[in-house]
Amino acid sequence: MEMSLLLWMVAVLFVIIGFAGLVLPALPGIALIFCGLVVAAWAEQFAYVGWKTITFLGLLTLFAGLIDLLAGVLGAKKFGAGNYALVGAAIGAVCGLFFGIAGIVAGPFLGALLGELIARRDLKDAGIAAIGTWIGIVAGSAVKIAIAFTMVALFILLRFL
Repeated sequence: MEMSLLLWMVAVLFVIIGFAGLVLPALPGIALIFCGLVVAAWAEQFAYVGWKTITFLGLLTLFAGLIDLLAGVLGAKKFGAGNYALVGAAIGAVCGLFFGIAGIVAGPFLGALLGELIARRDLKDAGIAAIGTWIGIVAGSAVKIAIAFTMVALFILLRFL
């Protein structure tokens, strides 16, 4: 098999798994998409998509990761959540994987709620904190997904136009 074809197959695989990783907390989605785009550029010896673009895509990757991380924390803090809510949301996100889409959506909220209840808060305050944590996580994920589509669209435009 020709090397460039093999590299393209690896690149596509990375991008597909990366898009799955945008909603599955166990996979570093945005980083996998970036790796896939680098491999795709490498498949053609960076003839169409060069190092300037790869550097820009790398910066977008770092920005998306930072936004994803900070959005959950800022949402939690804005609504009075503590560290227990963040830890609970992370555990809830992983546990939610076993329950399909509903678990992926509800898991972080339920985890944050339980985390706040463990921190000895009443149900009302814990609920408000959990909602804030969940809103932050969803907002961060939305930005991360938008950046991922932007990265792929930019790559496609530069490669094929």
